[in-house]
Amino acid sequence: MATKTATSRVEYIEDLRRADGDGDGLPSWGFRIWTMLIVVCAAFSLDALDNIMVGIAVPPIQADLGMSTSQVQWVVSAYVLGFGGFLLLGGRMSDLLGRRRIFIIGAVLFGVGTLAGGLATHGLIVIAARFVMGIGAAFSAPAALAIIVSTFPEGPHRNRALGIYTGCGALGYSTGVIAGGLLTQASWRWTFLAPVPVALVIIIGGLLLVQRDRPSEAGRGRGFDFGGAVTVTLGMLLLVYAIVEAPESGWNSARTLATAGAGAALLVLFWIIERGHSRPLLPPRLLRNGTLLGASLVAAAILGTYMSFQFIGGLYLQSFRGWSPLEMAFAFLPIGILIATLGPQMGKLVNRFGAHWMIFAGFVAYTASYVLFLGIGDDSPYLTAILPSIVLIGIAFPFSFPPANALAVSRVDESEHGAAAGILQTGYQVGAAIVLALTTAAMAANHAGGDGPPTLDGYRQGLYIVIAISAITMVATLVAAVRNHRAGRT
Repeated sequence: MATKTATSRVEYIEDLRRADGDGDGLPSWGFRIWTMLIVVCAAFSLDALDNIMVGIAVPPIQADLGMSTSQVQWVVSAYVLGFGGFLLLGGRMSDLLGRRRIFIIGAVLFGVGTLAGGLATHGLIVIAARFVMGIGAAFSAPAALAIIVSTFPEGPHRNRALGIYTGCGALGYSTGVIAGGLLTQASWRWTFLAPVPVALVIIIGGLLLVQRDRPSEAGRGRGFDFGGAVTVTLGMLLLVYAIVEAPESGWNSARTLATAGAGAALLVLFWIIERGHSRPLLPPRLLRNGTLLGASLVAAAILGTYMSFQFIGGLYLQSFRGWSPLEMAFAFLPIGILIATLGPQMGKLVNRFGAHWMIFAGFVAYTASYVLFLGIGDDSPYLTAILPSIVLIGIAFPFSFPPANALAVSRVDESEHGAAAGILQTGYQVGAAIVLALTTAAMAANHAGGDGPPTLDGYRQGLYIVIAISAITMVATLVAAVRNHRAGRT
């Protein structure tokens, strides 16, 4: 098996060398490389598509299954809990047990979860199904990113592949906002059942097209770090649970503080275990990797500010302006179209200007977008008051997302790409949860005396949080870009 694995790896590398051409246009990679990349990117696209569709379907799920408001919010939160809680474990397991194997296991879990959710007759089953789907994504997402960065060498090939990866996620998002509205009108169950055939194709494609890789020595035998696996998973589960529940139970409540404290204590215990273990689950040197941690903080700002903007924009258009979910979906559609169009082209710009300057340019566009949205009013026209912010985000995302992913693994050994991808993905998910919680708290504080929906001032209070985080990240990325330029790095 080792010979077959090595041969497969060599064949992929030879295909890439033959594709080099003049090093500028990067002509065709060949059938094997393209089909493998499509399968891996399809998992990312399915994740984005399904989450958007299920989010749109929440009100019909609540009505059909007789769930309370506090129960139905767990249709969304259970996925976040499973995803955020198992990301570090899933990322490292892809290094230890094989990226292809963990990728397929994640796709299987996701497919089983979405099938169970579509057939569920009780709200608790839907919530459990979403938790399983989150675990599946926590395994497949870092494994997919690790497969890409391990297959494509650093430089033009990897940048191009990561741009395509971003475009496929945007394609899933764009498809999901429209398909979610259409499928929900037929039945909310179709938002769960429609992705099942796609998951099946990904599983079969993963078995046939993704190259095999050997489990590492640490993933076999008696040296496996079970203590680290248990403590990091339970610690992340408790920490994410505390963040998700804090807006409901209160940030200063005994429940939130106790849960967060227990999660933090387990993560400290995990760190102690890792420092003393001969084969640690997550090598401590990764948490001292400044480039990886910086990319993860950028990731937190990217998804945290965008998800908060989407939350504010959705409330403004639907609750304040009275737009339907489908109308709101079409309003946000240009974001997905722009990302899908620009994403595959970003590799050339990253090669020319460097990842740091690309991320800085992205946050200039993010910050400008959020500032422009402060001008919303009672009857602001879409074309002049809303669309400019939408367009800027559609430009900012492909400028920032692929280079952040590339930076995260740029100074990491190939044997630890999965763990690095897990840390990066944790930045995305935890950042989204924290920034959204801060944003909703700011909005709630603006109308503490009333029970109605937020006012325009409430939306603006939330936007101030988003703008502040985006602006701080913009300045930080500028400093990093200047330092990197002075150091003469590419």
